[in-house]
Amino acid sequence: MSRVAKAPITIESGIDVSLSGATITAKGKLGQMTMDVNSAVVVAINDNEITFTIAKVEKKAEKLAWAQAGTARANTANLIQGVSVGWEKKLSLIGVGYRAKAMGKSLDLTLGFSHPVVYALPEGITVETPSQTEIVVKGMDKQKVGQVAAEIRAYRPPEPYKGKGVRYTDEHVVRKEAKKK
Repeated sequence: MSRVAKAPITIESGIDVSLSGATITAKGKLGQMTMDVNSAVVVAINDNEITFTIAKVEKKAEKLAWAQAGTARANTANLIQGVSVGWEKKLSLIGVGYRAKAMGKSLDLTLGFSHPVVYALPEGITVETPSQTEIVVKGMDKQKVGQVAAEIRAYRPPEPYKGKGVRYTDEHVVRKEAKKK
């Protein structure tokens, strides 16, 4: 039995969650998102709570069905937070001359290459640059926000000797000692 799936999700005021077949739709102040649920999972919306259980399956498939129920519960909770509050990832640029500048639907990065890197933002993602060395990626979809942050970080991942590169603000880079003579 999944401990995650057993915990019900409380729907806060201002969020409208509806269920049609195997599709969950959530509407909030930031917008609307939908998600499909596995056929082995039974979703019930009562008053202001969403509960997840498994459909009648044979004994062998019960463990997999509970795993799907836990996944559906976690994804639904992420969906509800996305339409109400949103998701954000913070990145820091560490290195001399490393700069970032948000320009509409693109992000202009200067990362020590011979050319500037222009990253085109996907639909539904916004980027803010509070300072030249800080990037804040925001959006409704948790997966998309994480993917964009990972793609930006991949241009210049932090290196272990000087610690230069693009890193998550809460990331700890393990430093190595330089070679001795």
